[in-house]
Amino acid sequence: MSAAQVLSGALSAETAALMAKTLAELGPLPDPTTLAVEEGRAQAAFASARCNVDLPPMQSVSEVWVDEDQELGAARCRLKILVPNGAGHGAILFVHGGGFAFGSPETHERCARVLAIESGMPVVLPDYRLAPECPFPAGLKDVVSALRHVFSATSAFGVCDGPLLVAGDSAGANLALAAMLHEEQDGRPLPDGGLLFYGNYACSFETASYVRFSEGPGLTRGKMQRYWGFYAGGEKIEADPLACPLVATDLQLSSLPPLHLMAAEVDPLLSDTLALSERLQSLGRSDELLIIPGVIHGFLQNTSELSAAREALAAAGSAARRLTSR
Repeated sequence: MSAAQVLSGALSAETAALMAKTLAELGPLPDPTTLAVEEGRAQAAFASARCNVDLPPMQSVSEVWVDEDQELGAARCRLKILVPNGAGHGAILFVHGGGFAFGSPETHERCARVLAIESGMPVVLPDYRLAPECPFPAGLKDVVSALRHVFSATSAFGVCDGPLLVAGDSAGANLALAAMLHEEQDGRPLPDGGLLFYGNYACSFETASYVRFSEGPGLTRGKMQRYWGFYAGGEKIEADPLACPLVATDLQLSSLPPLHLMAAEVDPLLSDTLALSERLQSLGRSDELLIIPGVIHGFLQNTSELSAAREALAAAGSAARRLTSR
């Protein structure tokens, strides 16, 4: 599927109505990427609070901490564990988005709970370090550490041993994919598959979707440039596949486990997912690609009000079952 085939730019009626409702409730909010970091995080958390209401019940909700790993370069990290009723074996490590600088397990909790229910698998969310205080590769190292701990200590987290998937949205999708590339590079075990939602996979800001949706609605090119600036920390990272997975070699990409790729149609990052899908297809792989029409970046956060978000996570849950042969 080419960018020309999907870039209609038309919001669905449901998405437009939700955006109007949100504006009426919250009023016009400043761009959090232009504020002091803590102020921006507070505003982002405030905006996400309306999405995390009426949380679906879980069998259990708990937290554990994984220790610092000096050899890896990972800090001590909190993991939030969501176990749905009737959970099967294994788990999904879900890496939250937020431009590498914002977000937490709590800002993505409703989304993660719905994914847990739809997949029938526990979901583990790492509270990784954020930029700009901790630029690349700090957050990635924390995610890799969390992945290794879920591999080796599943039962210690109250989760039955079994298949493991890694998932993420936006910057979290970047980190999830980069974590798999990191472990492949180190010759370590890889998860059984990945669920990657509207990820940013390169530092290129002139793709078809960046040009088409440079001013939104929702995410803009300017915001993404600032997010990448936070993550880079003044370093040149665009040629490093652990920062920009689209520059990974064919061998690295061909070694990945099966992937379920999902993107929003009205999103500056759409071309990133299309480019990744095209690279994978050129290698003879058969990874899944799902483009959700009429929705904007971050739409999965709105499961309480947006049917497209619920349907997309139902599709991700079905993909999780296929990837784990459950």
